Order: sequence, then C-alpha cells, then structure tokens
Amino acid sequence: MPHLVILYTPNLDAATDMTALCRALADTMLAVQDEEGKQVFPTGGTRVLAYPAAHYAVADGKQNYAFVYLNLRMAAGRSDATKKRAGDALLAAATAHFDPLMKERLIGITMQMDESPGQVYDGKHSNLHPLFQKT
Repeated sequence: MPHLVILYTPNLDAATDMTALCRALADTMLAVQDEEGKQVFPTGGTRVLAYPAAHYAVADGKQNYAFVYLNLRMAAGRSDATKKRAGDALLAAATAHFDPLMKERLIGITMQMDESPGQVYDGKHSNLHPLFQKT
C-alpha cells in the first residue's frame, strides 16, 4: 500500500493515454514529502491501476460526458497536512493530464482518499520492496 485506483468512463480511452496518467500519478505519489522532508509513500508499495467502467451513466446522458474517479487507499499514520498535500498533488496531476481534453469535452474528476485505521487483515507478499530499501 498505497494503492491509487482510477475508475473512468471508457469513452476516454480513444482520447487520452491512461497509462501515461497512471505513471504521472505514481510519480506524483513518490514525490510527496511529509513535514520532515521524508518520502511519504514507499516506492515498492506504490501502485496506480486504472479500470474503464463496463457500464456507466453520467449526468443526464444528453452528451458524451466523461468521468474519472480516483481513490487512494493508504494505511493510517500520516498527518492531516501530509494527506492534504498528497490529495492536492494528485488532483493537480490528474487535472493537468485532462486539461487539454477538457477544452474539447465535458469531464468530471473526483479525487478521494481513504485511510484504513482498523484493518482486520493486511497480508502482503512481495519481492519489490527489497529493491528500494536503502542500506
């Protein structure tokens, strides 16, 4: 963890590069620092995944509206200021990605962040983390 999941209307697929958006958002997450200047999200645990909605309805359906929902799920332990900094940075990165397209069509973007303070189970198995451990 952290995991950023993007759910979007598939009418965006032909108009934008969702893989590029995923990379930009992952890079944004990796650049976020806390009040002490430390990286907030671990490199090996940072994931950004995008899924087009198989079925959708947006607003009144009178136009080919598009929608992008970003949900960051992370473990507890970060300050409110750090969480806001991360949320603001991710929304800014998503907005920057879609700004050129928003000049041509109507798109809604929502960024939400969830924190899991009371996890019942948090199993992990990865050989990614050791690649980024500082010795």
